[in-house]
Amino acid sequence: MAKLKLDLHDIYNRGRHIDSELDRVVQEAVEKKIKTVEIIPGKGSGQLKKRVLRFLQQKRIKKLYHRVEKDSRNHGRLFVHFRH
Repeated sequence: MAKLKLDLHDIYNRGRHIDSELDRVVQEAVEKKIKTVEIIPGKGSGQLKKRVLRFLQQKRIKKLYHRVEKDSRNHGRLFVHFRH
């Protein structure tokens, strides 16, 4: 099963880059009909994860995916599931 992965560790302190990378990976999943995108905001303070979740809640983004799953074993990881 094809899956995309976006690790935000390298860009966590560059605000604009975070949104553009999230946007890019969501668009790529849609274009390539990829079912799952793994996003790794990391553990840290939880601020980056909240930001990712806020990004995913935007109407224009939310209509593109099916659901978001929080990894129960690793709270520094999210899965965004798409229905194509």
